Amino acid sequence: MTSNLTWHEAAISREERTTRNGYEGKIIWFTGLSASGKSTIANAFSRRLFELKKEVYVLDGDNIRQGLNKDLGFGDDARKENIRRIGEVAKLLIDSGQYALTAFISPFREDRQIVRDLVNEGEFIEVFVKCSIEACEARDPKGLYKKARNNEIPHFTGISSPYEEPTEPEIIIDSENFTVEQCVERLLKELNIKTN
Repeated sequence: MTSNLTWHEAAISREERTTRNGYEGKIIWFTGLSASGKSTIANAFSRRLFELKKEVYVLDGDNIRQGLNKDLGFGDDARKENIRRIGEVAKLLIDSGQYALTAFISPFREDRQIVRDLVNEGEFIEVFVKCSIEACEARDPKGLYKKARNNEIPHFTGISSPYEEPTEPEIIIDSENFTVEQCVERLLKELNIKTN
């Protein structure tokens, strides 16, 4: 199927983009349970990076499933394909010199490792947005936990489908006990991004 394809080198190299930007593109991969705060923190962090004149884009789970991945369901195989596709898109974004912030439950360690293996060492930063299922369920902004408990949503992570916490994430963000602003400040510090 791919035997007649040839890779075309880009006219602008990654090194040129890095030199002009003054920083390297990275995948900042936010993982955690539904309602843990992944999208909220990723978007607040993207706003801060944008204000610091960094090129940044957020790939959000719900948004991607309304376009690129609207053909995928929520069974294990579909979830794996969802993450594989996102990994490839994020790789393109960092190749263009951007920070690619991804907000996906991405419940399986193996799938997150596949994305990590797509890029060079140090270009994939796993951020575990740590929040107990009790706190996530109490928040439940979309009413999904209630539906899952009523068996209206099959394969719901944390209820009827497993979530495998990262074993060695680069960063752990405690969204249960810290504000969004505090989480953003922690990310800036951990990633050594200068704010002045």
